[in-house]
Amino acid sequence: MATAIENKIVKKKRGRKKIPDYLVYEILGNKRIYYKDYKKVLSGELPPEAIMGSSELHAWIIDLILRVLYSQLNKEKYKILLGEVGYFYTSSRSKKWLNLDIAIVSREKLKKPQGTYLKVPPEVVIEVDTKADLSEVGDEYFVIKTEKLLKSGVKKVIWIFTDAKKIQIAENKTPWIIVDFDYEFEIIDNIKINLEKLLKEDMK
Repeated sequence: MATAIENKIVKKKRGRKKIPDYLVYEILGNKRIYYKDYKKVLSGELPPEAIMGSSELHAWIIDLILRVLYSQLNKEKYKILLGEVGYFYTSSRSKKWLNLDIAIVSREKLKKPQGTYLKVPPEVVIEVDTKADLSEVGDEYFVIKTEKLLKSGVKKVIWIFTDAKKIQIAENKTPWIIVDFDYEFEIIDNIKINLEKLLKEDMK
């Protein structure tokens, strides 16, 4: 016979509202990561579109980086993919994916568009903040996601944190570094940027 406590747990599980798949932002390891403020969508406070959009600063920084890349990157060698590109970072049948703000992919590895998530590792991934809900995973999210990307074959992962005005640059077999916005760093093939300088020049 089930105890009162067991009955209470069963009732709680039955009454738990299923979270729709469209609110899943990424699959990080074996954990579903939801969009930030997804609970407000479940409660009816916000429509789904309200939590999936980017901030003005996020979009501004993406634009500045793309301007540099489009003007200097060898377009015959690389393809730039953007707009929360879905990336299958494992060959597992479970199809675990991560979203990428900017992915620089070798054209040698990239096939014709197949209408599915990216299956080959980018050379470089650039992320500006995150739309992920971190209430359960915490700031370890950034480390875990970076490690998953590097382990999958990505050569460099660049995180830009707008609140702290810091940039994290991670590569395999070298120490990760965290620098200020005014630090000039290389994206790929000697293409370098100083984010603070770019922002100041563009806001004149």
